[in-house]
Amino acid sequence: MECIILDEQLDYDGSQISSLWAYNLVDIQNDSIIAFRGACDVKLEHMIDLEDKKQGDVIFSTDMLHFIIEHFDSTDLKLVYARQRLFTAIVLEVLSSYFSGIRRSGDDLFINDKKLTISIASTSAVSQKIHFAINVVHDFYGDLTEMGIFGYMINDVLCEIAESYFAEFTDIENDLRKSRPLDVV
Repeated sequence: MECIILDEQLDYDGSQISSLWAYNLVDIQNDSIIAFRGACDVKLEHMIDLEDKKQGDVIFSTDMLHFIIEHFDSTDLKLVYARQRLFTAIVLEVLSSYFSGIRRSGDDLFINDKKLTISIASTSAVSQKIHFAINVVHDFYGDLTEMGIFGYMINDVLCEIAESYFAEFTDIENDLRKSRPLDVV
């Protein structure tokens, strides 16, 4: 797995959830997590969540931390949703070290009963993809500034979350290589 933190700002429009985006962007052909900061404006044609699409929901924010995750070992939708929940738990763990009033419901995080994050997971013929984003500043929803996270701390949070997911999967890969199958002596 590779972990890339982009220095430049990049706006998310939903097209980044497509397969092989990391390969097109930075020549990564392995499992990866790419983290960056930028606005978010998902058009209807890029919406994966059919419920959001049917309701004509608007997915928009002027400033978010984004994480694009791609795994090539399976196209199992249940597995990618489990990985999405694991990532959400990692984000909760990291943010809870800065602020104690965060709650998780499924793949969403809330602060003061205001939604703090957005997330989607899906599969293609070649990979599993996850997009997860956290509001840095938002007029209506919860955001990092409300938690006292601002300035250089925002980049620290971005890096800590991405590196924590990377470390978790590195550890999982190491565990896979030391465990014998059941019923094998």
